[in-house]
Amino acid sequence: QVQLVESGGGLVQAGGSLRLSCAASGNTISINNMGWYRQDPAKPRELVARISRRDSTDYADAVKGRFTISRDNAKNTVYLEMNSLKAEDTTVYHCNAETWDLYDYWGQGIQVTVSP
Repeated sequence: QVQLVESGGGLVQAGGSLRLSCAASGNTISINNMGWYRQDPAKPRELVARISRRDSTDYADAVKGRFTISRDNAKNTVYLEMNSLKAEDTTVYHCNAETWDLYDYWGQGIQVTVSP
């Protein structure tokens, strides 16, 4: 079992920045990829960014050049630095941990609100 605890969300003005953190605990050695997804009501959850244990990254087109994902394996923590935030980035962000055998764990979600 893996537990994920997210922090760092909140309210920011358009053009501002936020940093999300997600700390994993439990059977962390089983984790390969970690990442962030976001989900608007009545829409599928979509990938924002993900990073492998070897620091290979993948980003959604909508956030390329504005968001940066990073990872501290010693702390079992993944970060999402979000810059140049837009109103359309407003939604709930979920931390994800994918194990080597492709099982997914999810955090409870954290609200990010960008005011115009």
